[in-house]
Formats: sequence, structure tokens, C-alpha cells
Amino acid sequence: QVQLVESGGGLVPVGDSLRLSCLASGRISEHALGWWRQAPGKEREFVAVIAWNAGWIKYSDAVKGRFTISRDNARRMVFLRMDSLKPEDTAVYYCAAHQTPCGEGLNVADGQSYEPWGQGTQVTVSS
Repeated sequence: QVQLVESGGGLVPVGDSLRLSCLASGRISEHALGWWRQAPGKEREFVAVIAWNAGWIKYSDAVKGRFTISRDNARRMVFLRMDSLKPEDTAVYYCAAHQTPCGEGLNVADGQSYEPWGQGTQVTVSS
């Protein structure tokens, strides 16, 4: 059973950068790993996903070109580097394990295909 714990959130000014980390336990090589976010009053939103071997990556249009997802299976970690942060990036960010090792060809923006989820880390971008 995979377990996920996020860290690295905080309060940053517009245009600044932040790197989120997610420490995983269990057989993470069997899972693509994704980042999601949920802003107050809004539905949970897909951010990015990375295949088990980092051979395939997908970003949402909202973050493409600004965010970078990566993983280190030896350290059992997945990262989300966020650059050029905007106020609309303010949300609780969640790490989640996809039900397949890759995700390519599947609807990786379907939250029901992820389990488990971490507890989340708050990111606030001040204008």
C-alpha cells in the first residue's frame, strides 16, 4: 500500500518560485505519480503527472511552461517545481498515485483513477 506525504508549501509573492515534495512509501515504481490542487470553493484540479520511469509527463494547460514535475524513485520522491507563480495558483496541492505505471493514453485528469492521496500542502501566492 502506497502512502504519500507532501511538503514544501508556503506563502510567496507573485512571480516567485516554490518546490513541492512528496515522499512515498510502498511500491511506487508501479505507479505514475501526479499533482493536483484545490482552491477554496473550487473543484479539485489536475496539475501534472509523471510515469513511473519519467518517460511520459503531462501538464494541465494552466501550468504548462511554468511548472515542472520530476521524480526520484531511489529516494521515493516526486517533486513539483513551480515558477512564475500567480495568485490563481493559490490552492492546497495534493500528491496522488495513479492506478497504472504510466498513464499515457488514459484520462489522467480523472481523479477517480488516483489512489491513495496525500494530506495536501498549502500554497499561497500573494499579489
